Amino acid sequence: MTIGDAAPGLPADESGVRYDLDGPVATVTLSRPEVLNAQTPAMWAELANISRKLPGDVRVVIVRGDGRSFSAGLDLSAARGEGDSSLAKLSQLSPEECADRIAGFQSAFTWLRNPSIVTIAAVQGHAIGAGFQLALNCDMRVLADNARFSMAEVTLGLVPDLGGTKRLTELVGPSRALEICVTGRRIEADEAVRIGLATAVVPAAELEGAVADLAAAVLAADRGAVAEIKALLSGATQRTYAEQDRAEREAQTRRLRDLSE
Repeated sequence: MTIGDAAPGLPADESGVRYDLDGPVATVTLSRPEVLNAQTPAMWAELANISRKLPGDVRVVIVRGDGRSFSAGLDLSAARGEGDSSLAKLSQLSPEECADRIAGFQSAFTWLRNPSIVTIAAVQGHAIGAGFQLALNCDMRVLADNARFSMAEVTLGLVPDLGGTKRLTELVGPSRALEICVTGRRIEADEAVRIGLATAVVPAAELEGAVADLAAAVLAADRGAVAEIKALLSGATQRTYAEQDRAEREAQTRRLRDLSE
């Protein structure tokens, strides 16, 4: 059974994830502040469950972390333990089974790219490894001035595998993405905004308000137009100019038809 097949959601105190709904805005909170929101397979299972139970009228999803940090990455005690999702157990699976298990882990992250919603990561403190990739899977990242990114998988002899490498490359280019991934170095908030990883950087005390303002601006726009724009832009790097021009024409035709009904 993969993470994506996990049983119905656990309470936040067991899964380490809290889900709150306020009309068209859903807030997903990593809630293990005592370990800087280090992530476990149980948290990934609940993130995947949230993606399935999200109401259709939700337009904005905010992802945040309780306490001092967004997420310190993979919980190494779980990764090095005896559970079915430990690194040792994964290494004993066949290549096909291991890849399937990782695909289940990825489903906890990749739903944040869905064109029907706009996703915003509110990042304070550390966002390391899996935490960095969770923020990368969001459409926008608003950082507190104490935020720090790091793609630290290389320090464990591993590769980033939770859907973050393509977005990272699109944002900063292949050369810079390679440097970030193979060094595992810390990226401070001011550098993050300079190289395109951050939508904005604000004082830590203003993070919640800045994210709320951004969410309100998204909600003020036409829902259908926002979904079409997200789909257009997310696919732009894979299309030629001619293909993108055609995608624009087709999207605009749909919008004109919808607006006339």
